[in-house]
Amino acid sequence: MEITGRIVKDASIFKVKENREVVNFSIAVNDSYRPKGSTEVKKIVTYIDCSYWLSAGLAQWLKKGTLVQLFGRIGMNVYIGNDSQAHGSLTFHTSDIKILVFARADDTKPVPAKAPKKQQASNDPDDLPF
Repeated sequence: MEITGRIVKDASIFKVKENREVVNFSIAVNDSYRPKGSTEVKKIVTYIDCSYWLSAGLAQWLKKGTLVQLFGRIGMNVYIGNDSQAHGSLTFHTSDIKILVFARADDTKPVPAKAPKKQQASNDPDDLPF
């Protein structure tokens, strides 16, 4: 499954048993629809809790405002609370993260994620690859 959204709060790292770490963060997914028989477009925001177990080092790039594309699966947690009622929550278990736009600094524009620049060709005829 694939989802795309903006991170709503800087990612946090939690240590769990056996020296494992998990990166937890939440994203906001914007959507819109037009109700039947209406000309008005309704906008909705869905907040999704996410977890990433593969590398805690990635947390430094998962800052508030970063636009990410996530691949993974949905997991459900169900429990009986102190109020004797059933409660549940969904978590997106992320297996791959692609950063589309990095979070902006205080007074700058958003920075698109770019592939590394290729080495520019030289004008020197002796540097020809053949």
